[in-house]
Amino acid sequence: MWRLGNISLLWNLMAAVIFLGQARPNMKVNSQSSSGIHSDCVGNLMRLSLDKALAVGNELEVAAINGTQYIVLTPNLAAQCGYSMESDLWGNTRIYSSLLGCYVDNKEDQTFNVGLRLRMYSPTQSDVVTHDVTQTCSYTRWASREILCDRNYMEVSHHIATSEAKGQAQDVKWIDTIPDDSGAEHGIWKLTFYTPEPVSMVLREAEQAGYGAMLTSTRLVMRSPYNTAETYSEDVDGVSMEVFRVSAYYKAPLGLSVVNLAAACPTGGVLVLNDVISWHVPRRLKPLVDDSFEILEKHMGINGKRLDRSQMASRGYTLSTTEFHIVIEIPVGSPDGYYKSHAPDYQYHIAYIVEPMLEVLWRTTGTQDDTRYKVLFPITTPLVLQPLHVQESKLSGRRQNHGLVGKCNKPVLCPSDTVPEARVFSVVLGPLLHDVVLRNITFLTKVLTVEESNARGFTVQEHLYSNGTKSISVLVPFDADIVLKDNPELLVTTYFLSLVFGFMIIPEEAPFAHPVELQASLQDVELPTITGTCDQNQFYISVKYGSQGNNLKAMVGHQQLTPEMADYQFQENGTHFSLVLPYTAKDTTFELITSDSLRASVDFFLLHTSNDWVLADLFLTCNFPLTTTQCYPNGTMTATAVKVDSVADIPSRLTLKDQSCKPAYSDDRFAYFSFSVASCGTKRTFFDHYMLYENEIALPYNKKASQVGPQYRQTISCYYVVNETQTVGFSSKPRLFEPTAEIGSGQLMVQMRLAQDSLYELFYQAEDYPVVKYLRQPLYFEVELLESTDPNLELILENCWATLDEDQTSLPSWDIIVDSCENPDDSYVTIFHPVVSDARVLDPSHIKRFSMKMFTFTKDEEVLKDEIFVHCDVEICDAHSQADGSCRGQCVKPAHQMNYRQERKRVQRGIDSTNQRQISSGPIVLTSG
Repeated sequence: MWRLGNISLLWNLMAAVIFLGQARPNMKVNSQSSSGIHSDCVGNLMRLSLDKALAVGNELEVAAINGTQYIVLTPNLAAQCGYSMESDLWGNTRIYSSLLGCYVDNKEDQTFNVGLRLRMYSPTQSDVVTHDVTQTCSYTRWASREILCDRNYMEVSHHIATSEAKGQAQDVKWIDTIPDDSGAEHGIWKLTFYTPEPVSMVLREAEQAGYGAMLTSTRLVMRSPYNTAETYSEDVDGVSMEVFRVSAYYKAPLGLSVVNLAAACPTGGVLVLNDVISWHVPRRLKPLVDDSFEILEKHMGINGKRLDRSQMASRGYTLSTTEFHIVIEIPVGSPDGYYKSHAPDYQYHIAYIVEPMLEVLWRTTGTQDDTRYKVLFPITTPLVLQPLHVQESKLSGRRQNHGLVGKCNKPVLCPSDTVPEARVFSVVLGPLLHDVVLRNITFLTKVLTVEESNARGFTVQEHLYSNGTKSISVLVPFDADIVLKDNPELLVTTYFLSLVFGFMIIPEEAPFAHPVELQASLQDVELPTITGTCDQNQFYISVKYGSQGNNLKAMVGHQQLTPEMADYQFQENGTHFSLVLPYTAKDTTFELITSDSLRASVDFFLLHTSNDWVLADLFLTCNFPLTTTQCYPNGTMTATAVKVDSVADIPSRLTLKDQSCKPAYSDDRFAYFSFSVASCGTKRTFFDHYMLYENEIALPYNKKASQVGPQYRQTISCYYVVNETQTVGFSSKPRLFEPTAEIGSGQLMVQMRLAQDSLYELFYQAEDYPVVKYLRQPLYFEVELLESTDPNLELILENCWATLDEDQTSLPSWDIIVDSCENPDDSYVTIFHPVVSDARVLDPSHIKRFSMKMFTFTKDEEVLKDEIFVHCDVEICDAHSQADGSCRGQCVKPAHQMNYRQERKRVQRGIDSTNQRQISSGPIVLTSG
């Protein structure tokens, strides 16, 4: 039985079985028309062609019709009886029968009736389809000797004399033999093979050894499979030949006769160079010809059938003769052949297969004996490693099940750019031949069949092209669990897909694999977002995940947030997580404390899990209610000190003015004081309607210690008004007065401070404002150029004035210093105080000091407001300059102003000079006492 797989054909080794027209048990036999089956006569052969549509996927059983009998042709029987079969890659099958083969109805060696029964079994063998094919061929152009070299046997036939035999052998007894098909009375007696030593066999022994021998009405036929014990190899002009020689003794009408027969068939002679197959057949076949002969005809054919010159030219074939060879040349890839896949060492190779035919007729010089020599020679080119191309592309070409006709005419991929924004890996692997089947794909963590891959949404398709090749495409979404992801940059995701295609070549089931590594990058990262709010006691933070989900680290300050931190009321779902933490949590920061509130902040940010990139951050600051000072009617004061972030002091080290008064309770963030107003250095001040108690929380000063940076200082006050007690506010907010003047490309900083007395040793601090003064009490101001060590610079007070509001341009205003001198209209004269060098003052020219008496603004003898602000214009000058204007020195007037005195009103003043810089003092409050 021959078996037809998807793309190939195999002999099944089995004993010859004779079916007498009966179907196998339990099998349905359907007789069909001969559609898809074609038979024709090609010289001394009958050729039957079977279309792939009938045979592919089925088992094919071929039987010879011998009258009413059906003889199943096994491979051994086919070679012995003159039958051969071959199939191309697509399953198209050709069966050849020698006209002198067994079971052929031979009419006087002129008319030949060949009958074959084809039975095709389904894979389950539940159904069988039968076709009976008969073909009548007429062949009369017999040469004296005909040699046929088919793919599985060698055949030689010789014309025998019918009237008088030559070379009779004497004293040979009659040996009973199997009569030939014509029913003649004569038969073959003995066969002597030359290997080259003679080996004799009677006919039955020769048949048991696999040889075929028979007599027809005019010819003696001898047939041998290749590589039997009685055949041998011989090199003829560089071409390897398989040879058998035999003497056949047969009983003729006039006595015993002997005929010497020989056949020589090429098994080599093929050269492939530059994609051209050159097939060399020896011109002088020494086992078959003498030295003197003449070639009468030579023909080339394909698949057993001759080609004429125009057909050869259109295909690029040539047939030529050299001194030693007859040469046929065929381009690799000719449409008469086909490619076949192979997998040596589990790597994909292809070979080209074509079956040329050579037919030569020669005659021995001086005789009428001619020889027809016919060779059907299947050629397979050497295996060529076939690189598979991997291209991430959209496909063009004929897509299976869609009926699209492709534009690719070569075994290559049709390119088209991949669009990564589609978020799908689109890979095409090819070219592949049709005998390659994709069995599975190995992904990163699993092996899936094609069906399983498609079921999981990884679209796997086969695409057929008009040149007979195909490709495999795979579509895998970026979000599949088999795709690895990485972030080489903050907003960029790189996707990796690793897969191994597992192929099988059929029908031999040879496996091979091809790995593919794919990578694509997209700027597709959607960062998470953070929002936050506060209430009276807690921070509320909400995080919305970005495109990477919860693949992140949440940090509260320097601590990584985990679900186990229950104190923070952590909650999470698939798209968000939320966090609630009290403002007193250890990961918050205190920034500013006032009498009734505490400003706290939390620094919350999200990090990438592997790269520690900051994906999002939130600095949330809120004011929380907090009473820092309590005043009780029994004369007890309580105060809470809070460690702010800008001060490194430890709360437990804080004291009141009396450093023996330490906190009643403290931890690393708070210090709680409770004391009597008559203790701990509390200062008492009497007013008309109330008295004021003041103390201060600070860190004890250590002369030996180096105190760098801001120091903690908090003033606490209680007003007792008649029978009422109230807590008054204070401010610990720093107030910086930092106007600048430009010297070249640098900047100079200026500050104005209010001294506590005329010694200018102690100054009011930022937290002391507003400063309370009595009417006509002296105010001692110092204006200083900071951070400069240049002795050539001099600070000049150009103008100074007072207003009721912090706004320097508000009305009303009153001039204190005008054009660098005292205001001549002021009844309370401004006094400039000399500055001399001491331990603190290095450059007296950098400092100006003046004093004035506390006043208030009145209108119609009514006080407008009991608070004033002092402002100054300053200019930084070259101390050695003789320029005009304010840089001539402090209080240097031009001549025409020497006796200048004019009535002035307290009116708004303007600022015209673009070179002036302005500084202001904090509020100074008038008090009555």
